[in-house]
Amino acid sequence: MLLPKKSEEEIGFQLAPMIDMTFLLLIFFMVTTKISKEQVKVDIALPRASHAAIPKDISNRDIISIDARGAYWVGSREVGKKELEEYLKRRFADYPPLKVYVRADEKADGRKIKEFMKVASAAGAVNVIFGTYQK
Repeated sequence: MLLPKKSEEEIGFQLAPMIDMTFLLLIFFMVTTKISKEQVKVDIALPRASHAAIPKDISNRDIISIDARGAYWVGSREVGKKELEEYLKRRFADYPPLKVYVRADEKADGRKIKEFMKVASAAGAVNVIFGTYQK
């Protein structure tokens, strides 16, 4: 008894799932970039430093800005000292370890920066970096 030969189909590469994945990744990166830009919306004149080093990775950091008046900003929202303390403590409890990127204006009072460092330390910050421009 002879069985009919099965026709062999050529195995091909499926492009549709790969195109879908590419569009999903593109949308993801577009959305996350917008969120990152929103966090640094406050206009700050960063100081210049001759030995400034660009960190390799600033992801997963809370961005805190200190303007020329000495006001604290979390993202694009101005906060007081108590509110900043609560915010940092909540962030440390929810997403440890607490890493902070500080953008302090070059005309900001040094006492406000020192005050921020005490608040960050009390909240449990393990890594704080300052934003500067290279000379």
